[in-house]
Amino acid sequence: MADVAMFPLGSVLFPHTPLVLRVFEPRYLTMVGRLLDEEDPQFGVVLIERGHEAGGGDQRSGVGTMARLMQVQAGAEDIQIVAVGGDRVVVEEWLEDDPHPAARISVLPRLTWDDALTPLLTEADRIVRRVLGRAAQVGPTAWDADTEISDDPVEAAWQLAAIAPLGEFDRFTLLQSTSMGALLRELIDLSLDMEPLLQPFAD
Repeated sequence: MADVAMFPLGSVLFPHTPLVLRVFEPRYLTMVGRLLDEEDPQFGVVLIERGHEAGGGDQRSGVGTMARLMQVQAGAEDIQIVAVGGDRVVVEEWLEDDPHPAARISVLPRLTWDDALTPLLTEADRIVRRVLGRAAQVGPTAWDADTEISDDPVEAAWQLAAIAPLGEFDRFTLLQSTSMGALLRELIDLSLDMEPLLQPFAD
């Protein structure tokens, strides 16, 4: 177990996916400043289940993702950071804010790849992009249907989960997957469940 700085957010961060944040609260500006003093600056990201990102008093999920700080750009009153998702973690204990949230965490096992899953990954890619394209006909989406993903199958699976047009609680379900096969099957099912909701508006 390890004690790490935490950044609760209103969205899920997946492994191998980017995170861009505008940091303006003093407690998180302090957190970023402390991270910059570390050789390998990382912080944990968990989903806020109830409440808001700013101001505190939120209810936080117990499973999240470590984020490695890659880039920091300072502005007049805020900082923009770019990080990338790493290992998934379980929050064993929330620590006292100092002044930012912190927790004692343990790292979850990384999901492993089996080449027998290749057809499932191909199907997930096809379905996610189809549903994402339909979602784009309804309104703005965070990702384009032709978004490029990694050639590495494990990274690609997580990145497909990230670009799929799903709600945050569905995304949190995916984050808790216990195997690569379970992740891909759940991703396909959730995307197919979303598709009929988009159909009437797109036609």
